Amino acid sequence: MPDSPAAQPLAPKPTDLEIKDASLIFSSVWQELEANFGRSELRFPKEIILLGGAPGAGKGTNTDFIKKTRMLTCAPIVVSALLDSPEARALKNAGNMVGDREVVNLILRALLKPEYRDGVILDGFPRTKVQVECLKLLVDKMQALRREFYSTPLGIHFRQPTIHIMVLFVDEREAVARQLKRGRETRVHNEEVARTGIGEPLEDRPTDHDEALARRRYRVFKEQTWDALQSLRETFHYHFINAQGPVEEVEQNILRELEYQSTLELDPRTVDRLRGIPVASELIVHARQELVKRLDGYAFEHAELFARVVAFIEKKIIPIVLRHAISGVAQINAEEAVLDDPLALAILIDVFSERGYHAVVDIHRIEVPEQVDLKTGQIRCRTKKVYRIQIRFQGSEIRRG
Repeated sequence: MPDSPAAQPLAPKPTDLEIKDASLIFSSVWQELEANFGRSELRFPKEIILLGGAPGAGKGTNTDFIKKTRMLTCAPIVVSALLDSPEARALKNAGNMVGDREVVNLILRALLKPEYRDGVILDGFPRTKVQVECLKLLVDKMQALRREFYSTPLGIHFRQPTIHIMVLFVDEREAVARQLKRGRETRVHNEEVARTGIGEPLEDRPTDHDEALARRRYRVFKEQTWDALQSLRETFHYHFINAQGPVEEVEQNILRELEYQSTLELDPRTVDRLRGIPVASELIVHARQELVKRLDGYAFEHAELFARVVAFIEKKIIPIVLRHAISGVAQINAEEAVLDDPLALAILIDVFSERGYHAVVDIHRIEVPEQVDLKTGQIRCRTKKVYRIQIRFQGSEIRRG
């Protein structure tokens, strides 16, 4: 009986030659950018929303809503679309990710496009700790460029950067269920497109049809991307969005997280200049109490004027308002002498506010000729003041049909 063939030695495991040093990766990419574009043309977006999340968390579903909330008009930069080479597709289909240098290089070049200058959503970055460090290095460079060009004519192109990290999160069970559901819906859609020739086919991911691959994709996210995103909590504006519920609930969560905060987004010089003007939300906190205090003050300290203004409202304004109950808008022109007192106008506005109306008063001055000097032709005029009062309130809804 012939001897069994000798056992073949195991082939050596290929060495991972990809550079894992973030500073080396970033420096290499940055040097290429400077060589290709020049420092003065490295103009990155004012606002970058880094949208990350578990597979199936709804990044694509919620992107348009986030754009609308932040008033962004450009399409998002989707990392998976940037990395659309055959090699990248093979890695993604297996639930893996592509190399960090390729990702960073493509993203930085995309961010330099003019359409993204005011702001952009970046979907799917960062996903690794190396990419996180490259992001920090990018923001450092953006700040350095801003300082460099701050007092030059180019300063307007290097504004205070605002970086948001937005993480949509669902648990593994929900993530897998959503991926498989998306796979079923994609196949139905693509079959309909193939049958009718109408519409465009959607990307059909192998991970959306295999539960094991879907679970692996989620676990890759948890093991690699989740920790990377969490590490940015202390560095940038971090928004954790519970995406487990229905779309409407997720949208409300996003709204609460992205409320405008001027001190975080404006240049410090702008903030200092605006500091003396109260914020509307702060102004209205005690508005009702202040209104009550003013009205009581009018009644006790300016009783006669208060009575005259109230009488004017009852006799001259309310009859006109009643005739506009359907539209909810009444315009009144008045020349009453009582309104010549500035305090009377304040009383009028406050009285209507207390009654649930919105009152606006505009003083219109008209020059009325009174006398003509026949020798010089000079015309002497008197100033006639007309108080234009607009009253708005909730009108009546009339059923039609």
